[in-house]
Amino acid sequence: MKEVRFFYDPLMEGCLPDDEARHATKVLRLQAGDELFLMDGRGTFYRAELTAVSNHHCRYKILETMPQEPAWRGHLHLAMAPTKLNDRTEWLAEKATEIGLDEMSFVDCQFSERHSVKIDRIDRIFVSAMKQSHKARKPILNEMTVFSRFVKERTEDDKFICHCYDSADIGIESSKPYLMELLRPGVPTCILVGPEGDFSVEEVRLAEANGFRSVSLGRSRLRTETAALVAVHLMQITNQIPE
Repeated sequence: MKEVRFFYDPLMEGCLPDDEARHATKVLRLQAGDELFLMDGRGTFYRAELTAVSNHHCRYKILETMPQEPAWRGHLHLAMAPTKLNDRTEWLAEKATEIGLDEMSFVDCQFSERHSVKIDRIDRIFVSAMKQSHKARKPILNEMTVFSRFVKERTEDDKFICHCYDSADIGIESSKPYLMELLRPGVPTCILVGPEGDFSVEEVRLAEANGFRSVSLGRSRLRTETAALVAVHLMQITNQIPE
């Protein structure tokens, strides 16, 4: 069976974006009359036929519109401090998209080792991973935000902050449960993952004061990108819709 090739066109105006056109012509060597599949990143696939092909442009006509039902419930939002090495953050962005999430944010924390992110590059990784894993929706990607502002502005029904402190360290009486015990299917959820040096105690207290609940991802001490991927996977498993 021939492999299905997806192309991303958010505008759907009959002409592939330049980078997608180059891939279609230079790499796949598609020609007028060939069929291809398109995705708009907003929940719809399209079967299309190329009508005109040149070195840098590919025009197409839509043959079939195929709206895709959501593969999971709720709204899954991951917020994390970017890693010191860019490639680890980029790896996480790719794998989280493959697993499935709705939104991703970067937060600038007290102990952050990196205070900026190349959003355009992360967005391109989202597109590549979305095509590879046949996801119908591209995650929302937000610019870097300072921690204090981020926790004050979140409106999700369930909000969690993952950290390594004991309850006594941050001055709360309740115990710190495992994240998987608290996740609720279909409920909009935001999960915060901190830098390698963890959040500061003050940041955890501020998050708690703004409706976030402290949770644990288990007994193992995890790197930032590993912890973030665990959080995404737990949200995804909780919210998957059975086939």
